[in-house]
Amino acid sequence: MQRHLLGIYLNDHLAGATYGVALARRIAHQHRRSPGAADLERLAEEIAQDRRTLLQIMDTLDVPVRAYKVYGGIAAEKISRLKPNGVLYRRSGLSEVIELETLRLGVEGKSLIWRTLLAVASEEERLNTSQLDGLLQRARDQIGTLSELRLARAQRIFVTGPETSRESHSTAATA
Repeated sequence: MQRHLLGIYLNDHLAGATYGVALARRIAHQHRRSPGAADLERLAEEIAQDRRTLLQIMDTLDVPVRAYKVYGGIAAEKISRLKPNGVLYRRSGLSEVIELETLRLGVEGKSLIWRTLLAVASEEERLNTSQLDGLLQRARDQIGTLSELRLARAQRIFVTGPETSRESHSTAATA
């Protein structure tokens, strides 16, 4: 087994998980009074639990945490807040859709690490396959929830959007 490469792989996923936890918590906080708030809060907590589990797995496999990668995940999440969203001073509906898509992609990546570790488990008895199976199933459930939330937000933003949004776009188009 290529332990050095596995260590790099796990640390890369830890950086992604760090980003994902911060993003999930931010999304849950921003939407704490909206439909889907309970799902977003649950997802944020589960994603944080999954990161803690990844740290436990790394410890079990004697893989040291590379702090610079963790800090990179934190920095990436902060920088991602600067993306243009079509509105200058506040968040737009587009931000909501993009953030949910980003979080869903992160959970897809997380499902891949659980699948990879299941494959590694055939050579590494310290890995608990039933735990990994459970993590993989939870990731699939999270993907489903995020897909539903993203689609509902996209529908609201792009199709049925708020009346003020339609008026401001039509006014800008005629000006």
